[in-house]
Amino acid sequence: MSTIADITFNSDGLVPAVIQQHDSGEVLMLGYMNAEAVRRTLDERRVTFWSRSRQEFWRKGDTSGNVQHLVSMSVDCDGDTLLVRVDQTGVACHTGSRTCFDEREVTQ
Repeated sequence: MSTIADITFNSDGLVPAVIQQHDSGEVLMLGYMNAEAVRRTLDERRVTFWSRSRQEFWRKGDTSGNVQHLVSMSVDCDGDTLLVRVDQTGVACHTGSRTCFDEREVTQ
């Protein structure tokens, strides 16, 4: 079992959070969290991020209705990345796609 104290935040106080649909394994998006966003997510069971551009907290779905309900949160072996398993209501991407990774494969 890990705690917030076990997470290695970067020099900006952030940690990347990979968001995954809990039942299908589909990777939905990537966001960033600081310690307070992690705490809010665990307490409220709604995923909260830190906006690097707006410098404020935001919760997926507060304006769109496309809510992410927390199922589980794990830290990787280095302690510097989170895997957040969710039950996604609606789409995850701001473009209207189910996932932010819509098969735009990178090639040489």
